Amino acid sequence: MTTLIHPTAVIHPRAELHPTVQVGAYAVIGERVKVGPGTVIGHHAVIEGMTEIGARNQIFPGAAIGLEPQDLKYDGSLSLVKIGDDNLIREYVTINRATGADEATVLGNGNLLMAYVHVGHNCHIEDRVIISNGTALAGHIHIESRATISGVLGVHQFVRIGRLAMVGGMSRINRDVPPYMLVEGNPARVRTLNKVGLQRSGLATINDGQTMQALKKAFRILYRSGLTLNEALQQLDLLSDQEPIQHLRQFLTLSHAPGRRGSIPGQRARVTQDD
Repeated sequence: MTTLIHPTAVIHPRAELHPTVQVGAYAVIGERVKVGPGTVIGHHAVIEGMTEIGARNQIFPGAAIGLEPQDLKYDGSLSLVKIGDDNLIREYVTINRATGADEATVLGNGNLLMAYVHVGHNCHIEDRVIISNGTALAGHIHIESRATISGVLGVHQFVRIGRLAMVGGMSRINRDVPPYMLVEGNPARVRTLNKVGLQRSGLATINDGQTMQALKKAFRILYRSGLTLNEALQQLDLLSDQEPIQHLRQFLTLSHAPGRRGSIPGQRARVTQDD
């Protein structure tokens, strides 16, 4: 019978590991860690703090999960990292636990975090998100499901990145990224709809393509019409009652609420047939 835990791994006797968990050489697992069935923890990985990890995750060598937040306000309170199922956490990813007592840094299900990604304290990443190599997320960032974030970029604290958005590599993201949009640059700008992502998700073909047509019209209203934001949001209300349009409207309304940083603006550009 193959041994699932390498003899050089250091596992606290109070850690709770399902019998099917595999642990590689020289990995370190702390006292308050819980790991679900089928999860594989690579060699030299470090998992500390109050960290809960679900089923069938793959944690690659050198990852560091559940260590103290990089926050000068942190006072040693018991805070958490919660990780769902079926995630790929590649080499040297760091996921810090939250700052306040009983608060959590959350990673949902089916996400891919490529090598050297940093997830700061109190971040919430939903499901099926892809984050490419060398991306750094500051604290309190919320990424909605099926967003794609390219590599070697930074995201400012408290920023939200919307559902099925695409962020281009080496961008500077200091405001909210609207759902369904492709954002790129420094300073970042909304360039167009994330057409490839929408097609791959199947959303582009819902209602015989009516959803895609409505999103194209929403893009023109928001970024090509010259309307103020309030005027554009009123037009979205009249455009369609489909859930993606209403989600886009609600996201933008919250982005521009008092105390928020606002959303990334569009760019001045000639309208094309595909816009």
